[in-house]
Amino acid sequence: MSAPTTTERMTRLLSLVPYLTARPEGVPLAEVARDFGVPERQLRRDLELLWMCGLPGYGPGDLIDLAFEGDRVRVTSTAGLVRPLRLTTDEAVALVVALRALLELPGLAEREAVGRALAKVSAAAGHAADRGTPVTLSVDAKEQALAVVREGLERGRALHLHYYVPTRDERTERTVDPLRLHLVDGRWYLEAWSREVAAVRMFRLDRIDDVRVLDEPSAPPPGVPLRDVDAGLYQPEPGAPVVRLRLSRTARWVAEYYPVEEVREVDDPPGGLAVAVRTADVAWARRLVASLGGAVTVDEPAALAAAVAADARAALTRYPAAGQLPATSGH
Repeated sequence: MSAPTTTERMTRLLSLVPYLTARPEGVPLAEVARDFGVPERQLRRDLELLWMCGLPGYGPGDLIDLAFEGDRVRVTSTAGLVRPLRLTTDEAVALVVALRALLELPGLAEREAVGRALAKVSAAAGHAADRGTPVTLSVDAKEQALAVVREGLERGRALHLHYYVPTRDERTERTVDPLRLHLVDGRWYLEAWSREVAAVRMFRLDRIDDVRVLDEPSAPPPGVPLRDVDAGLYQPEPGAPVVRLRLSRTARWVAEYYPVEEVREVDDPPGGLAVAVRTADVAWARRLVASLGGAVTVDEPAALAAAVAADARAALTRYPAAGQLPATSGH
């Protein structure tokens, strides 16, 4: 069974409380798991997570509470999750304006669903929705790119885009076959087959300067593997070079923030870590090391250590009173 996506689990968590609330006598765990189409082990993990969810304050009476009796489970405190949402007049009008603006976007994938939501909110808001002050709406470049990309996906067409690559500080032109859209940490990403490099690539939509739908059909290779974004957006190729770093105590967070292949405690520096990061983007590693200052040492590759040292010496020339770095320093 494939790993569940974050969206699937969130939807299940939001549905579990009203599902259980409608059965106050309790439900066998096996039955709940069957109804939601997940293994019982996954259901238990979901229920354990629900125990930590609730309202601000996060004390007794604020959190969702469950009771287990044998093989049965029931909800004893919903933390208001089943309480109907009540919008103020201002909130309803703002939502109506936002939904109307959304309907104006070209290539909107869920147009019917948005239309139904708009009708329901407008009916609930009553005449207040018509009394809102007229506003001028504009769509930024990111939203325009999102609309065009969605149009390409819907029509099954290839895309031509101008894309900014920050690691090389250059703008490139790409012809891609779109595969999927992802929303991760508030940013939209296009997963697509890049014809120029003959591989799947991720494109951040806010780095797309221009995009248009081509007349030719999208034609990625059959069976092209899609990325498991639950494992992280950054997934280097297995054959990519390995960068070995020694992190000081203040830079240990790097091992948690970035995907590392090896981690071990070291005495030099005291309380430090030795990590191995696989990346084909040496420019990225160079910027990472530079941003950490003296909190990191490059052990491998030697070329990266030399480049970072050269960058540091060049920076020191801007400060005549500063000392010079040793020629062999990897900091």
